[in-house]
Amino acid sequence: MAKRKVNIGGQILDAEEISFQPDSENGGEQWSHYTLLDGTSLRVKAVLMNVLRIDNAYAPNGDPLYSVNSSIVVASSSPESLRKKE
Repeated sequence: MAKRKVNIGGQILDAEEISFQPDSENGGEQWSHYTLLDGTSLRVKAVLMNVLRIDNAYAPNGDPLYSVNSSIVVASSSPESLRKKE
């Protein structure tokens, strides 16, 4: 696992890149579903790009601190009344 520098709150900290894989027990990356008041259906999920464990940094309960880079994926389906007319 590669060592890297990460900027958190203006501080440059040492971190270690941690490999990961989606949780296959729960079907991998999960979609959250939302229905907007205009009738649009949204599906949203976060896709992890990389995970860094910050060296010598811990939460109050003793767990190590992580920096996570992710991308948000959004899929929508709107009613015909909201769609562009050609």
